[in-house]
Amino acid sequence: MSNFTPTSEEILACARSLIVSGGYNGFSYADISEVVGIRKASIHHHFPTKADLVRTLVSRYREDAQATVARMQRDTPDPRDQLRNYVGYWKGCIADASRPFCVCALLAGELPALPPDVAIEVRGYFQLLSAWLTSAFERGAELGFFTLSHAPRVEAEMFMATVHGAMLSARAYGDAEIFGLITGPLLERLSPRN
Repeated sequence: MSNFTPTSEEILACARSLIVSGGYNGFSYADISEVVGIRKASIHHHFPTKADLVRTLVSRYREDAQATVARMQRDTPDPRDQLRNYVGYWKGCIADASRPFCVCALLAGELPALPPDVAIEVRGYFQLLSAWLTSAFERGAELGFFTLSHAPRVEAEMFMATVHGAMLSARAYGDAEIFGLITGPLLERLSPRN
């Protein structure tokens, strides 16, 4: 059971939204105070510093991703479907603007300026994602589902970079369809050639 209160959950949700709109340095506790409707001192009570807040947010984001990956590996053993589901998840989130961008991808762009504890959490997210994708590519290749041009780890990194780049392109163009235009061929390329 989480030890987070409804207020701390609201603060985290607000911080996530503000990071997606403006990055780490694009918000302050005053912004959260205004949105959530609490005093800045109350935010400091839950999260003494902005670094504590964002570190907690990213840590939970990574934990959620880890649980999702574990569930997907258990419930969807076919690595092709795992990759399709991953891309499909982001395609849906971008289309309905529920999660238009990966928080860790945004923060990775700011990595040199992030507090060290936050940077460690962001790197941990990408390491988790890379390990899962690498295992999906390894399994897919072993089963003959994928024709890989490179080692599974390289394919995983290219896949991850393309998905996050597609998010950025969709955002830059203001067009959710761009995400599918980029990721569609990415998935097709993995099919075995006859």
